[in-house]
Amino acid sequence: MGASTKARIVKIGNSQGIRIPKLLLDQAEIGEDVELEVQGHNLVVRPARSPRYGWDEKFAQMAKNGDDQLLDSEVISTTSWDTNEWEW
Repeated sequence: MGASTKARIVKIGNSQGIRIPKLLLDQAEIGEDVELEVQGHNLVVRPARSPRYGWDEKFAQMAKNGDDQLLDSEVISTTSWDTNEWEW
């Protein structure tokens, strides 16, 4: 386990907060944005990741496995509605 320390919860406007020592932030590689999650009786604070974090690696793995093929057929049949009713 990494460094451990105690902190006091303080009032900040209508909310409450804690001051996190820089040493702990550096060790956890936490910048300005964080994600908070409650797990049981624990509050977990972790660095915020972009919504698409890790997608490039996953897509590369899909391509390697051949899982990146289209599921729809390439030829889509048209109906009378498509040719008579639809306006471009």
